[in-house]
Amino acid sequence: MSAQGRPKREYRSAKREGGLAKLLPIVALAFAAALSGAAQALLPPPLAKAFRDAGVPLGGFALVVQETGKVQPLIAHDAAKPMNPASVMKVVTTFAALELLGPDYRWTTDAYLDGTLDDGTLHGNLVLKGHGDPKITVEQWQAFMTTLTKRGLAAIDGDLVLDRSFFAPAAYDPGAFDGEPLKPYNVGPDALLVNFKSLRLAFAPNPAGITEVTSTPTLANVTLGAPPRLAGGDCGDWRGAVGATFVDRGGSAEATFAGSYPASCGEREWWVSLLDPTAYVYSMFATYYREAGGFFSGGWRSGLAPKGKTPFATLESPPLYVVVRDVNKLSNNVMARQVFLTLATARDPPPATTAGANAAVRRWLASHKLKMPELVLDNGSGLSRHERISAGSLVRLLLAADASPVREEFASSLAVAAMDGTVERRFQNVNVAGQALLKTGTLEGARAIAGYVIDAEGRRWTLAAIVNHPNASRAQGALDFFVQWVYRNAGVWESLTRH
Repeated sequence: MSAQGRPKREYRSAKREGGLAKLLPIVALAFAAALSGAAQALLPPPLAKAFRDAGVPLGGFALVVQETGKVQPLIAHDAAKPMNPASVMKVVTTFAALELLGPDYRWTTDAYLDGTLDDGTLHGNLVLKGHGDPKITVEQWQAFMTTLTKRGLAAIDGDLVLDRSFFAPAAYDPGAFDGEPLKPYNVGPDALLVNFKSLRLAFAPNPAGITEVTSTPTLANVTLGAPPRLAGGDCGDWRGAVGATFVDRGGSAEATFAGSYPASCGEREWWVSLLDPTAYVYSMFATYYREAGGFFSGGWRSGLAPKGKTPFATLESPPLYVVVRDVNKLSNNVMARQVFLTLATARDPPPATTAGANAAVRRWLASHKLKMPELVLDNGSGLSRHERISAGSLVRLLLAADASPVREEFASSLAVAAMDGTVERRFQNVNVAGQALLKTGTLEGARAIAGYVIDAEGRRWTLAAIVNHPNASRAQGALDFFVQWVYRNAGVWESLTRH
C-alpha cells in the first residue's frame, strides 16, 4: 500500500495446484467431453445437484460465470431474471461511489459559531452541520469535542442547533422492514448521523454476584433500570432471559430488566437504537463536550448553518476507499444508505434525495453502456424487499469494475474467502480459501454471492449467484460449493465446452 493506505497491488494470485485432470471429477469430465461448443451456458450437473439438494429448484436461483477478458459467459442460468440480491446490491452503490465521488472523497461535519466568542465563552448558539458522514465513531466524536475546547470554546451560553439539511427530510419508519425498530441495522439515513444512533449495552457478572450493565456511550437521557439478577444455568437465550423492556419517547428513553442473567454467559453485548436523531446528537454533544472540559447547559433545535461563515472546527471522515471496505466486507446497511444518498450530490446540489441518488446511478450505468432494464433501486443497501437486479447484470458490473481506474479500491472492499468480513468463517480448508473476493447477501427468502475467483492457473473468473426461494436459508452450502467449483473446475469446463 501507499503511505495513504490506498491499495495499489494486483489481486493476490493463486498457487498452481497441478494439471487440469485433477480439477474435475471423472464423471463430470465424461459429461463435459460429450458437449458441443454451443452448450457453453449449460448448467453443470454438479451445480444443479447442489441447489437441488438444498431444496431449491432450477427456477429458484440464477447464476453466471464469466472469465475476465472473454466476451460471453461460460455459464448463464436465468442470467436476465430480475431477482432480489439482498446485500449484494451494495456492489452497485460502492462501485458507483468510487467512480462518481472519487476514492479520496471525504465527508465533513462542521461546527459554526452563531454568536460572539468572548474570552472562551460563546454568546450565542453552536451550529453543527452534517454532510452525511457514514461512520462517526465515539472516538472520533470525542476528538471533535476536544478540538472545540482546545480552540478556545470553553463555554456556550446558547443552544445547540443541528443542521441536517444536506439530506432532504423524508418520513422513515425503522420498524417497517421487519418489525424490529430497535435494531441498529434499521437506523435511517441522516445527514448528521453519529455512532449509528446506537447504544452498546454490556452485561457481565462481577465477583460480588451481581450483574453489571453498562451503556456505551453513556447518555443522560437514556436511563438504565436495575440490572437483572445473576442466575445459574446455561447461557442459552440470554437476551430473552434478562426480560428487557425498552421505552423510547424520542427525547428520552429507558431500559429495564425484569429477568435474570446466567453467570455462564460471561460478558455479552446487546446493541440497540434509541432516541430521535436530534435527541441522540444533542446527548452525545452534551456528554462529550463536558467530558472535554466545556460548559454547556442549553437545549437543542433544528436549524441552518450561517451562510458565508468559515467553520470554527471540522470533523473529517476517512476517505471513501476506506469507508467502502466497511460497507462491503462487513455489509453495513446504514453506511450503505448514507453513501447511496450522497451519490445524489455528485452532480446536483443538496439536499440529497433517494430519487436523485437513483438517477445518479442510472446516468453512471449509462455512461458505462451497462443496460439493466430490470434494475430496481430502493436504498442502495439491499436491505429491501423491492430492490432487483439480475445475475447477468451483476457480472457485467463486476467486469466493468475490473477494468475501472478504481479497480483496486473496489476489489479491496470485498471480503476475502476464509479470511475476513462476512466470509471469514466460510470456505475454511478448501482450495478457494484466500483466492476469492466476495460480497454476500442474506434476507428472508434470499441468498446471494458475487465477486471474483482466481483459479490455480491464475485465471480470473467473475461470478454471481442469487437464490430467491422459500428454502433460500438452506442454500449457503450450495453457494459455497458454486464458488469452490469455479475455482477448481471452471477452466476445464471452459476448455471442453468451447472446443
